[in-house]
Amino acid sequence: MKEIRKELRKTRRSIDQPTRKKRGRQLLYQCQKNSIFRNAKHVAIFTPNDGEIETSNTINFLTHQGYLVYLPILVREKLKFAKMGEKYRKNRFGIDEPIYSPLIGAHRMDIILMPLVGFDKHKNRLGMGGGFYDKTLSFHKQLKNFRVPKLFGLAFDSQEVDKLITQPWDVPLDGIITPTRFIK
Repeated sequence: MKEIRKELRKTRRSIDQPTRKKRGRQLLYQCQKNSIFRNAKHVAIFTPNDGEIETSNTINFLTHQGYLVYLPILVREKLKFAKMGEKYRKNRFGIDEPIYSPLIGAHRMDIILMPLVGFDKHKNRLGMGGGFYDKTLSFHKQLKNFRVPKLFGLAFDSQEVDKLITQPWDVPLDGIITPTRFIK
């Protein structure tokens, strides 16, 4: 798994800036086309790090449409979420986190849009290896039928692999969104 992760991160980081911007616009279009924000108010998303897909178009859309937009905050080995604001500080991985905003648990989100390193057609997600999202969302596996928050992975098409081996602690996603398609 480490080798796959290393290769996919390298591929992801090799995408040039103009292509990133274009793919970010296409990603927003896929989100809108598939109505993933319908019936949502609280949406967690991320700002790209380590070559992750561009999310600024989606963040701007959500903000201008009146959604409450949150970013992940690392609290020990789990994530909390804080509303986007004006001031940020870098966490131990160099990722910007909002400050001066109350921390909210994942269970209060309607949708969580999360980064990934790789994915397969079965909606399995390969993360960076720290397990932060899986630990945070472990409660999600106990929910039946209508589950909230809805969990979507955002990625470039080039991050798809044939098959990922899953572990018991892996939290399944409701879908994967790329610039060209929505796997549900």
